Amino acid sequence: MEDVLILGIESSCDETAAAVVKNGREVLSNVISSQIAIHTLYGGVVPEIASRKHIEKINQVIEQALKEADVTLEQIDAISVTYGPGLVGALLVGVGEAKALAYAAHKPLVGVHHIEGHIAANYLEHPDLEPPFLCLVVSGGHTHLVQVKAYDSFEIIGCTHDDAAGEAFDKVARAIGLGYPGGPKIDKVSKEGNPHAIEFPRAKIAGAEFDFSFSGVKSAVLNYLNQCEMKGIKISQADVAASFQQSVVDVLAGRAIAAAKKLGEKRIAVAGGVAANSALRQRLKEECDKEGIALCYPSPIYCTDNAAMIAAQGYYEYIAGTRSGWDLNAVPNLKIGQRG
Repeated sequence: MEDVLILGIESSCDETAAAVVKNGREVLSNVISSQIAIHTLYGGVVPEIASRKHIEKINQVIEQALKEADVTLEQIDAISVTYGPGLVGALLVGVGEAKALAYAAHKPLVGVHHIEGHIAANYLEHPDLEPPFLCLVVSGGHTHLVQVKAYDSFEIIGCTHDDAAGEAFDKVARAIGLGYPGGPKIDKVSKEGNPHAIEFPRAKIAGAEFDFSFSGVKSAVLNYLNQCEMKGIKISQADVAASFQQSVVDVLAGRAIAAAKKLGEKRIAVAGGVAANSALRQRLKEECDKEGIALCYPSPIYCTDNAAMIAAQGYYEYIAGTRSGWDLNAVPNLKIGQRG
């Protein structure tokens, strides 16, 4: 079988990214232009600014990705692009660029679901990983337990009813004065704190054993901070961060292990920005070792938004015969398994 080269394009939030991946597994280039420094000034992502920056950077990152991979656009077999979910203005930049390139170069266009891309990030560094397996997807906008039945077949086993785990990390980080982005900062400062100093809640959803809710623990942290302020009690930033993180990690790891055991899955993958969290990785490793379950997760560069994961999933969609039309549009609330 001849090698298949996929150009991936990702612009769903505040990273403008392009990558070239061979046969869905080998990364030839992975270029990311991050906007974190700009959005940090505002304490979070400003959609209008994100969209404008994507427009400024997208041609540059694509040119650089092709150059680093040492390939021309003519050598690319297909162009894959994130078309949802995400910020609608940001998505439109990537979709518009991919459609223009595919049309001009006479290449097939493959729309990719952002979360399915995160799951596919695991294929880039785990050559033996093949479906079926269970994937815990944890990011700023999503918290899902997904049964990956095939490369293009997914079933949601559990999801959050309110805040995503990453969103809760960002809000708590802001409340305790760490700023944006919250996840890495809480992870770092938690190493200096006592994870059992404060007992924050671990929400359970009645009738939905694998679902999540993180608005309660976020509110509990805010209430604790307010009470300390009213009583004049000095707050330990590290203890609050560590105790909050412990609560979230307990829930994420606990649900994932319970779901794997009930479904008979022998392998758990982790994906999304929060998959880079060191406490979550450590806890999952301990629990998986105890239960005889294999665990895999991507390197931090493939946990956050990137185009290599979009090219990887794009490859499996492409060889399965998926093709997107010139009417491909941004779908900000796209559901897993939905095809456009």
